[in-house]
Amino acid sequence: MQDVYNKARRVRLAAFDVDGVLTDGTLYLTDGGEEIKAFNSQDGHGLKMLRESGVELAIITGRSSRSVQLRAKNLGIELLYQGVEDKARAFAELLAARGLDAAATAYMGDDVIDLPVLTRCGLALAVPEAPLLVRQHAHYVTRAGGGRGAVREACELIMHAQGTLDARLRAYLE
Repeated sequence: MQDVYNKARRVRLAAFDVDGVLTDGTLYLTDGGEEIKAFNSQDGHGLKMLRESGVELAIITGRSSRSVQLRAKNLGIELLYQGVEDKARAFAELLAARGLDAAATAYMGDDVIDLPVLTRCGLALAVPEAPLLVRQHAHYVTRAGGGRGAVREACELIMHAQGTLDARLRAYLE
């Protein structure tokens, strides 16, 4: 676990997949073809606390959805990559745009499409529902499931490693 904390200390940007990470992976489609997603409010607050602690946030997802755009805006996430077929290329573009080395990034995914980023970033995070191959390439697999607290757990892990979690939580006790 010490190796995970060492990697988490270097994180300046954390990127997340959507389906299976920010949501439980279930896709709801209305008869009219509209896609509906359910997001966890505690995950959202974890993202806000992580951003407020100085870590930039990004979303890299293979699907495109208005609900993801709205959720990103609500959370203050400006780095939004939707409809991405090549996540490694999007990740490389993100690094170049922010002037970051891959070691200064974390990425959280849940499926094989995420492996090109999980194998390049500094801190690879996965959810317990991820296939074995994905979990084997993750530095840390959350106890909580996708869309059910996994993102909050990952955010708190990074903040704990960086020494910012206690200050974030203490603010709610004052």
